[in-house]
Order: sequence, then structure tokens, then C-alpha cells
Amino acid sequence: MSKQRVSTFSDTAQRQTFIKSLLRDMRALEYMLDNDWFDKGITRYGSELEMVLVDKTTLKPVNLAMDIIEAMDNVPWAETELAKFNLEINLTPRELKGMNFSLTEKEILTRLSKLDKTLSQFNASYILTGILPTIQKFHLTNDNITPRQRYFALIEAFKKQRQSNYFELKIFGIDELFVKHNSAFLEAANTSWQVHLQVDPANYVKMYNIAQTLAAPSMAVAANSPIVFGKRLWHESRIAMFEQALDTRSMHEHMREQSTRVSFGKDWLNNSILDIYREDIARFRVLLSTAAQEDALEKVYNNEVPKLNSLLVHNSTVYRWNRPQFGKSANGKPHLRIENRVMPAGPTVKDQVANAAFWLGMMTGMGLKYDDIRDHISFSSLRDNFGRSARFGMEAELTWLKGKKIHALDLIKKELLPIARAGLKHHNVAPEDIDEYLGVIRERVGKRTNGAIWMLNAYDRLLKNNTSKDEALSVLTYSIMKNQKTNTPVHKWKMPRLQDLVEYMPLNLKVSEFMVTDLFTVQNDDIIELVAELMDWWKIRYMPVEDARGNMVGLVSIRLVLRNLVKSSQAKEMQNLTVEDIMIKNPITISPETSILDAMRIMQKKRIGALPVKKNKTVVGIITEKEFLTITSRLLERLHASNK
Repeated sequence: MSKQRVSTFSDTAQRQTFIKSLLRDMRALEYMLDNDWFDKGITRYGSELEMVLVDKTTLKPVNLAMDIIEAMDNVPWAETELAKFNLEINLTPRELKGMNFSLTEKEILTRLSKLDKTLSQFNASYILTGILPTIQKFHLTNDNITPRQRYFALIEAFKKQRQSNYFELKIFGIDELFVKHNSAFLEAANTSWQVHLQVDPANYVKMYNIAQTLAAPSMAVAANSPIVFGKRLWHESRIAMFEQALDTRSMHEHMREQSTRVSFGKDWLNNSILDIYREDIARFRVLLSTAAQEDALEKVYNNEVPKLNSLLVHNSTVYRWNRPQFGKSANGKPHLRIENRVMPAGPTVKDQVANAAFWLGMMTGMGLKYDDIRDHISFSSLRDNFGRSARFGMEAELTWLKGKKIHALDLIKKELLPIARAGLKHHNVAPEDIDEYLGVIRERVGKRTNGAIWMLNAYDRLLKNNTSKDEALSVLTYSIMKNQKTNTPVHKWKMPRLQDLVEYMPLNLKVSEFMVTDLFTVQNDDIIELVAELMDWWKIRYMPVEDARGNMVGLVSIRLVLRNLVKSSQAKEMQNLTVEDIMIKNPITISPETSILDAMRIMQKKRIGALPVKKNKTVVGIITEKEFLTITSRLLERLHASNK
């Protein structure tokens, strides 16, 4: 978001003052466009890389961003992000030519190396991934917001806009995720590789529409965010996470259409970049103000280039996946950019630079081949392609030009790679760079493996080895981090093994990271015979008892069921026995925030075999002896392996 000092509005007068400044910025931008002020005739690209900071021992997020920034003497290329466990590095803008992709890769690796040396002093490291496999909902609380005014102001502004007390996530993939949260801070789970392309104003409409057309295939090949809170969801779950986490819309009885602040867009761009800004001002209320307001119109009338502070602040609160950007070049002239936000961070630096080269090459190649892409494909197809690519990545079936149905892999291999090569050649990119980075894309497609597919396959294999989700996610995260340091492209990675992570120590876990959440429950008027059959069918020893509203009212164990079945059989009263007759009415429970060690101590002290996990009055999971036996056996296996 905008790096300026921002705040929420203290009163109506402040909001009105900001809106006046915003409108003057728009008139100033229109004046500069009409009078040909903009830098043109040169094609530059820039980029920003977000990452997660993790503890080397736990492989969980660690809140070190401010400490790292300070320890590195506030280097200008490292910047905080919304969460204390995120950092962003900014790369030098470069002209699209020569060996500049190689220079970009070298620059990223050099900066990451410096960053890693500082992180090592804190027993921490970085990881490049769209969504960190080990991140959990409890990491995404407001306590972990980076202590800078602009971040608190943004979260507070979204909360005020929201028409209910909760932000919701509903994502369905291999698994299902349905989560309620009290903050838009859920967005902080996402980390991206954002690539900017400078575009001449006269070509902006044409190139923006091409960017929209290429959003789906460029995301499909780069997908790297398939796992959220241990759930296997979309290949690029960032899309759903971001759109839903910042969705402030309310329900309307008459099916009124509303736009979310994170969106692909509703239609083609038809006239100029002004249309995007105008739509965003019309559809979305201003959320933040800036103290750095200026009279942009007065500046342009004095032949000075304004900063357009108010416009930039509002633009920073509307998150189009292809976002318009205004900036100033080193020569002092203003310029326009398209910011591609669809690509995730990772899996490696080489993969990311390859993704950027592929997109930038396609942009130019498509621009050379098609005068107006709107004549060849419908916007509804673009939106459908975008959703399909987010869900299925490289396995998506897409609608391409002239209504052609094609698999994403075939589209990339047969049509888009040649177009990208032609585009890079047009800009005199060195043949070595073209072969190197488009070669990564070609091999990735040939192996049918990107970050998302590798991660899903690896996670499935790990779960089959009688291991907990937390251990599988930890091993997966460790393997990603280890492979990243080699900078070997993801399609060459081997599958991880449980023994790769020698120092896995789960005793500091919270119950929410280890509990069983796929529960079978009964109600108090169910007959015992039904409970006995359910326990036998599913080989479970404990069942929570819920009322009609889903509140927990008791607990039934297999021991209680068997004891009472025997008694009732002898007394010939089985048909009248219900759950309410035998259940433990006030079972000992714990909260999701309880530590595993504390849960073990409670079970030992109370001599009980299960602990239902409650949030308010609702049972959200259960911990039994089986889970602790799994922990113990896996630790013993690791200890035995380390002593060989």
C-alpha cells in the first residue's frame, strides 16, 4: 500500500477535504495526459517481492520485521508489510533489454543473502511462497499488525466499512475452508511477486486489456498457494483469500450488483487509464486520508509534475489484480505502469524471474500481434479463465481467442511461449536470457509441475505416513525453504521425506494445530444403539454431544456406551436408553489456544482420555490419547533415526 502517512477520517469535513483533493488530482492527471507530459518510447519493468519470516526451529511465522529493518540500518530496498512476520524487498527498475533479467535475479539473490545473514542472528530465515503452509488463523490477529500508523488505519477503515462483526472465508477445493474472523488481517497470509510494466499513455488501453487477457495463463503457470490452514484448496488460493478477506459488501434483498475492493474488473478498458480511476472513485468510498496533500492543479499550471498523493492513497485501497499505477521517472517525467499482482512469491528466485520474463514477453508479443484484443475474445471469457486458473492452475481448461477451448498447458506450450519469445526478441533481450528463463517455463510445463502441484503431491505423500497435519506441514515448509536456497527451479525438486526434518519438536504447539476437526457428534435424544454403531463403524472412542443449535452439552465415551449397553441388555431396557442417560454432562474442555503440553498435563492429572476443544459454546475439535500416541511414536522414530 501507499508508503505515505495516512489516517482514517476524524470527521465529515476531513473526508470532504480529501475528496476535493482527490478530484483535483484527477483533473491534473487528465491535464498531463491531454498535454503529452508523459515519459514514452522506453519499456521498463520493476518488481517487488514479499516474503514470510519464519523461526528456523518451529518453521512458524516469527514477528521480526521491525527488528530486521533496524538491524539492517533501514536499507532503502527493504520495507515492512502489513504483518510483523512479512517483509518486502524492492528491486531496481530496469529497461526491458539485454541481460537485465539475469541482473534482476542476481540483485534479488544478493539482497536475500544479506537479509538471511541478519535473520540468522535471530534463529530465523525467510521463505518465498504464496501462502506459508504452517501459518494458522491465530497468527492473523491484530496483535501481529506491524506497528505503523498506515497499517492500523487500513485495518480500522475496513472494519468500519464491514456491515457485520466478521470477515468470512469460504473456499472449496479438495478440502473445504469455512472460517470467520474479526479482522481483515486475514489478508496478511498472502505474499506476492508483483511485476510492473511501464506503458506509453497512447498504448495504455491496448496493453491493459492484453494484461487482463494474460492474467489467467500467467497465474496458471506460476500458481504456488494451494494450502491454507492445512486445507488443500485452490492452486492459487491467494485469489480467494485476498478477495474475501477484504470484502466489505453487504447483502441486498433486490440482487443489487456490488463490487469488491479486490477484483479482476467488470469490463474492458475503453478510453484511458482515467476510466479505471473514475470507476474506483465512483464504486468505492474513500477509506484513508493523507497529510501530504497538495494542490495538484496549481502544480501543473506552474509546469511542475505533482505527486498525486490523494489519488495514490485511494488507489492503494482498491486492489485490482492488474492495477494502474502513476509514478515519476528518473528524468523527472511522469509515467504510467500496469502492476501485475496475480503471481505469488516463490517457489525460487529463478522461478519468479522466469514468470516475470514470460509475462513481459507475452505482453509485448501480444501487442505486436493484435491491434485490439477485444476483437478476439469476450471479457466474460477472461473472467471465467481467471477463476478457473485460480482454482486449477496448470490443469485448467480455458476459453481462448475466437472461443477456442484449450488446456492451459497446451495454450502455454503451443501459443504463448512462442509469442513471449517474439516479444523479448523485439526488445533486444539477450538470447541467453530468453533461453534461460523461457526454458524454465517450457520445462515446467513439460514436467506438468509448478509450485502448487509439487506442494499438493508432497503434502499427500506426507499425510500417508501416519503423521499429523502439523508434522506434514512442517516437513513441507522445511523442504520448500531448503530447496529455495539452492535456487533450483521447482520442477526439478524431489519429494520431501519425514526424516528430512530431524529437529521437529511439536511440544510447543497450540491445540488448534493438532486437534481432530472432522468430528462425528450426537444429540442427547439419540439412542445408545445408534451411538454404538457409529463408534464401531468409524473406530472412534469419544463423541461430543450437541444440542440443536450446535452448542456442546456433553461427551460420550465407548466405555460408557459398552457399560450401559450391557446393563440395559440384561434389564431388557435398551430401547429406552438415550445419550442423555449416560453422557458426561460437564466434561472438562480446553480452548484452541491451549498448548499441547498443558493439554497433556490436564489429561494426566484428571485421568481422562479425551479433551473436547471449545470456542465459546461450540465444540471445534477434540484431542484424545491417539493424538498424543502419534506425537510420542513420531518423536521416538526421529530419535532412533538421529542416533543411527
